[in-house]
Amino acid sequence: PRVELAWAMKAHQHAQVYFNLISSVDPKFLNLTKVDDQIYNDFRKTFRDLRVDVLDPEELKSEPAKEKWRPFCLRFEGVVEDFNYGTLLRLDCRRDYTEENTIFGE
Repeated sequence: PRVELAWAMKAHQHAQVYFNLISSVDPKFLNLTKVDDQIYNDFRKTFRDLRVDVLDPEELKSEPAKEKWRPFCLRFEGVVEDFNYGTLLRLDCRRDYTEENTIFGE
């Protein structure tokens, strides 16, 4: 529980930084890592049908989902710093970060 709280706090800090970035720069001109295109292409190959505009928590947290997410994330070990950090995700991209619209993905 204590470690999970520390991760959640770190994720919140990262979310604030990234939200400020994406709010101040047109996202099509923003690269967060040197391998953004590779991550996106691998993501779309692995999760072809996953809607990213409105997320279903079951598609992120269920056991079958975790069996796909873990290997996907491990592909970037040693490539992306903090590749295995949890992150705060908005369930509906059109709405703000609120308790009801946010999920902690790990």
